[in-house]
Amino acid sequence: MLSPQQTINCKGHLISIEKPIVMGILNITPDSFYDGGTNTNISTVVKKAAQMLEEGATILDIGGMSSRPGAAIISVEEELKRVLPVIKAINKQFPTAILSIDTVQSVVAKAAIEAGAAIVNDISAGKIDSAMYETVAQLGVPYILMHMQGKPKDMQQEPTYEAVKLEVLDFLIAELGKLRALGVKDVIIDPGFGFGKHLSHNYQLLKEMHTFKILEVPILAGLSRKSMIYKVLDCTPQEALNGTTVLNLIALQQGAAILRVHDVKEAMETIRLFNYLGTSKE
Repeated sequence: MLSPQQTINCKGHLISIEKPIVMGILNITPDSFYDGGTNTNISTVVKKAAQMLEEGATILDIGGMSSRPGAAIISVEEELKRVLPVIKAINKQFPTAILSIDTVQSVVAKAAIEAGAAIVNDISAGKIDSAMYETVAQLGVPYILMHMQGKPKDMQQEPTYEAVKLEVLDFLIAELGKLRALGVKDVIIDPGFGFGKHLSHNYQLLKEMHTFKILEVPILAGLSRKSMIYKVLDCTPQEALNGTTVLNLIALQQGAAILRVHDVKEAMETIRLFNYLGTSKE
């Protein structure tokens, strides 16, 4: 069993997580580490969304600001200009699609939800915008709570931990308590692979990710094409799909309910094989 929680309520639409699901990444940015600059116009993005949905994505995660190491926080105005037309266009073309807004800014979160998104994915856990938790509570939508040490601009300079698993777990417990106190019902946790962590920290977290199941909320694993893969394999993000598949399988074995990926087809195949392995009998 992945988690005692079996559904996520997205504005009245219940998503089942009884079996693992896929979140497809749609970055509307010029500088994301893998696909920056590829989604240059609305028609391109809608076509990519259509492909991801056809391949089996349950959620599409739309981001207008890069969170790669060294990235700066952009203005609210610029972020809204990037994401709102995309959300509206996808929502019009695919009205039943579940969209997530990947943002650290509460104003963007609110505008995106009003435009048709149904989930807020915040890498900063409300630390960049102190109004985020209250905003999510008022919106009544699921919230993805991620651990990050520092901010994107400096998070990879000198991340240090005494015991990375325990420190991340303690952080998630504390923040989950704050969200529950505000009335946020659906919280998804993300250990934050690559966000303020060295290679050893990332692999220790992945190896012990099952520990986070004690929080009794769904776990999201965002491993897709990250440096923890391509640095070990001595390749580029473009060459890191096979490594992503390997680590996604490990994440599923460790209890991940959601895989956040650039490559939906391959992630769905991983889940199908993982599910079959769990049901196969001699």
